[in-house]
Amino acid sequence: MWRLAWIAIIALAAPFAARAQSSTSNPLSSQLRQVFDSYANNLVAAAEEFPADKYTYHPTPEGMTVGHTMAHVTQANNFVCARVGSLTPPPQVKVADTDKDKLVEGLKTSITFCRQAFSTLTDAKLVEPVPGFGGRPSTRFAMAMEVTNDLVDHYATLSVYLRLNGLLPPTAQKRK
Repeated sequence: MWRLAWIAIIALAAPFAARAQSSTSNPLSSQLRQVFDSYANNLVAAAEEFPADKYTYHPTPEGMTVGHTMAHVTQANNFVCARVGSLTPPPQVKVADTDKDKLVEGLKTSITFCRQAFSTLTDAKLVEPVPGFGGRPSTRFAMAMEVTNDLVDHYATLSVYLRLNGLLPPTAQKRK
């Protein structure tokens, strides 16, 4: 009886121990994944929050429209995450800035691609050299930071756009 109880306890505890060990043995890459997930989720929620007829919105002529922002983030994610994970980027697909459904779908697909790339990271791999923008030397860490910083930057902009349209950004909404 005791043997069965100990086997059950070990079977239940093993996944938690493995998860704790992987996050403590690679704290930097684990933290990068958490930051990426948080802002990726925020950006998708913002993309979904905008009504389709607001995808052409931009408060100044110099600013990107909501739709153009979604297309830009998708393209940037695919390019940069290919560098992060040494993967082949998906083919670029031109989508009209007004096609909310396809833009949100493309954004989600690029985020899934980035999650795949980020899942390969370890702290040791972060310092490995990879080609950066324009072929300049970079590291996996620098490229991963480009992705997370881009998500933060565009989420902040879209949060302002949402507020200017009388909508609350996802992070300002009451949690259910």
